[in-house]
Amino acid sequence: MSKEFLYTEIANGIAAQIRSGALKSGDKLPSVRTLCKEHQISMNTAKRIFLELESQSLIDSKPQSGYFVSASLAITLPLPEASRPSLIANHNEPDELISTVYENMGKNDLTLFSIAIPSGDLLPLAKLKKEIVSATRALKAGGTEYEELQGNLKLRRMIALRSLSWGGNFNETDLVTTNGGMNALSFCLMALGKPGDTIAIESPCYPGILQLATGLGLKVLELPTHPSTGIEIETLKKVIPAIDICLLIPNFNTPLGSCMSDENKKEVVRLLAEHNIPLIEDDVYGDIYFGSHRPKCCKSFDKEGNVLYCSSISKTLAPGYRVGWIAPGKYKDKILKLKLLHSTSSISIVNEAVANFLKTGRYEKHLHQLRKTLQSNYQNYVQTIAESFPAGTKTSRPQGGLSLWVEFDKNIQTRKLYDLAIKENISIAPGRMFTLQDQFENCMRLCIGLPWSEETRLKLQQVGNMAKKL
Repeated sequence: MSKEFLYTEIANGIAAQIRSGALKSGDKLPSVRTLCKEHQISMNTAKRIFLELESQSLIDSKPQSGYFVSASLAITLPLPEASRPSLIANHNEPDELISTVYENMGKNDLTLFSIAIPSGDLLPLAKLKKEIVSATRALKAGGTEYEELQGNLKLRRMIALRSLSWGGNFNETDLVTTNGGMNALSFCLMALGKPGDTIAIESPCYPGILQLATGLGLKVLELPTHPSTGIEIETLKKVIPAIDICLLIPNFNTPLGSCMSDENKKEVVRLLAEHNIPLIEDDVYGDIYFGSHRPKCCKSFDKEGNVLYCSSISKTLAPGYRVGWIAPGKYKDKILKLKLLHSTSSISIVNEAVANFLKTGRYEKHLHQLRKTLQSNYQNYVQTIAESFPAGTKTSRPQGGLSLWVEFDKNIQTRKLYDLAIKENISIAPGRMFTLQDQFENCMRLCIGLPWSEETRLKLQQVGNMAKKL
């Protein structure tokens, strides 16, 4: 076993014990010397393991005393209730709040707790700029020509290679590139649905999906969803006769951050294939896991080609580059026809640059740091919420992704909270944005993708103080 692999295995093992609760807040960890003896590793390797765990905010060092499980991990707030939407599909227009909140996107004078993307401060901007310049030089005609319809071959090969880590086992012919993740979802819905069809989704759900589905004339059926484990499988079984398409974000969905178990993913894939109902899987958050390994996807269990797998780099590397992809299974010909009709080609220079960034291994290094930062942010957010928000506040416990779901007492309306916060140059995402029904008025989503600083803490504290006044 290589030293690097052994170091990672030991660090991940201790981290898993802490996250599972086997090691509790305040517990003392083995000394550096004990760790060396137990695992037959060098002093430097043992110290590196402790530094890694410290960087993830999982442990604290105390001079002359050793290492202890972090006290901040003891702070846990009650979990929000599982959603209980009406199971009647509807054509309701998305709430106007969606447009109001998303108009704030890109405004540098606002603290954007409302937009679930990583801040530019957390992205490798200088390295990306170099890749863009290199791509311009390397591509024929400087990247001004159309690329092939399926998309940049190098990029598709790198995506296929990365899929091996979660059981996707793609090759380059399985993939079609798109102009971002929403473009991928749009192609899938246009290929599969027609006005009047019913689509089943999680509740609460990403607002862009609600807008897209209703814009295409689809009826939306919202499924009961647990903040940790995702949709209720038994309810899905009951509504199967009423639906034509299913669209899920099984890994760290927004806004809850829930993650379905492998058992449930497998059952969903089996159930939908049995009834010939296509599943669109949005996996934009799958790479941002806080645990020791990347979760599998529904596509991992797809034997029929019935799962249309969609993802992008918008939540991990470069939101503005608009690089996404689909593994459309048996619907590939339909997707290619739509791409030819609606966009003809992806952006060649950007796709080449991203392909090279993946090929050099820089993407994995960036993801490693991003995961640590987001996990630390999550812990800082919860600590601040526990200290500053109204009594009785509940929060989700995401194991990855960019979102934290906050549930207040019923008498606190987050529409009103948004109005108060925006006057202080703070934007939040009220819960009503994430449904077509009259629910979640006392909830909100916070993005944990901002760089944590004293200013961020004070802004979050302000939100809590404003909520107390309501």
